[in-house]
Amino acid sequence: MTDTRRSRRSRPAAPARAGYGRLRHPFAPQPAFSDDEIAAMHDTALRVLEELGLRVLLDEARAIFRQAGALVDEDNGMVRIGRDMVSAALATAPRSIRLRAIDPAHDQQFEPGAALFMAGSGCPNVTDALRGRRPGSRESFVETLRLQQQFDVIHMHGPSAEPQDVPIHLRHYALMQEQLANCTKPLFVYARGRGQVAQSFEMIRLAHGLDESAFEDGVWATTVINSNSPRQLDIPMARGIIDFARAGQLSLITPFCLAGAMAPITVAGALVLQHAEALAGITLAQLARPGAPVAYGGFSSNVDMKSGSPAFGTPEHIRANLGSGQLARFLGLPWRSATGAASNAPDAQGATETVNALWAAMLAQATVTVHAAGWLEGGLTFGYEKFILDIEALQTLAELCRPAEADTDALAFEAIAEVPPGGHFFAAAHTMERYRTAFYAPLVADLSNHGLWTESGALTADQRATAIW
Repeated sequence: MTDTRRSRRSRPAAPARAGYGRLRHPFAPQPAFSDDEIAAMHDTALRVLEELGLRVLLDEARAIFRQAGALVDEDNGMVRIGRDMVSAALATAPRSIRLRAIDPAHDQQFEPGAALFMAGSGCPNVTDALRGRRPGSRESFVETLRLQQQFDVIHMHGPSAEPQDVPIHLRHYALMQEQLANCTKPLFVYARGRGQVAQSFEMIRLAHGLDESAFEDGVWATTVINSNSPRQLDIPMARGIIDFARAGQLSLITPFCLAGAMAPITVAGALVLQHAEALAGITLAQLARPGAPVAYGGFSSNVDMKSGSPAFGTPEHIRANLGSGQLARFLGLPWRSATGAASNAPDAQGATETVNALWAAMLAQATVTVHAAGWLEGGLTFGYEKFILDIEALQTLAELCRPAEADTDALAFEAIAEVPPGGHFFAAAHTMERYRTAFYAPLVADLSNHGLWTESGALTADQRATAIW
């Protein structure tokens, strides 16, 4: 074993920071568009639904829309939804939703102003410095769940690594069993068919001893609904909206609109399409069960026009995040954003992409930010080192959610008077009283000088992250 490897593996694990379990946004929301432009986006999205419509592949969903007064063409599956129907649905959608957890300390209030984070999700592969890149397995799924459980700045569990070694028709059992065995935070369930959803709900009820009324007393399960942009809702997603609504569980209804590919090349056009598809999903949920818990979802970015690959943390991604926040506030609904990283490694590119998108979500006041830790390769891989590096970024943001001290003692007049001109504050009484807890203690960052850093093995941040996970 090399000295570097030995140094990495023998380094004591850093303790998880506490106190980040419930966060509220500390910053005023930042706009990317004027109020008139946001109103125009909303009106144009309603025109898209009224005049153009969207294709709905599920017969049951088309029947629900038709019964409510939508214009349905059964020959091609197109559904045109009137703005009055959308307005009625928005009127019944809840603004505040209670997320339940087996440990009440991890309950959350999912509402505008709350700031929640979810780890990178849906990755078919995993990677780390010791074992390399490999298909996701049940073992790696458990490992990534335990990482999510360890850090309280991750508030909701997500399906981080897909266990490729479990057959698809049985995979929901494994996903649910391991969450119930290893986690105490709000749970995730894929919408991959009515039977799988029903069985997952039953596992939660059995594990937690919940009858039907207790299961519907708040939200015990959350799912993500992705429309097939442009303007299509497939069978599993439409069925998931209906099933989660009728069970009183939460759907994060999130079009994935990549400007230049599945959406218009302008950010404003991509947001119009995103808004129309999200409104259609929200409307279906409220028609299935008025008052069903739903969230507006925004995950719009751009593609690289040379390769067609998704891009994240770009100026367009940031602007789309800010605009999505404006549209969600226009509706008055809680909303879901996402970060991302196109980078293939936990390097400067990956860190920059994710942190740019994190700041955009914070300044847009996203209720939950998905893929906030661990995402690589545009979601194809969950990185263990990347997860730890992203946790550092999340904990830094979480520190900013805590009010800054500015009382008389914090203003430090006596400390300033105590230290003579040209002196230092290291030994001041004010410093000695506070130094143990005054500043954030980094999880990964090494703040030592070059000599000490070299003596300790000259480890880079991603190498230090290996020891921590």
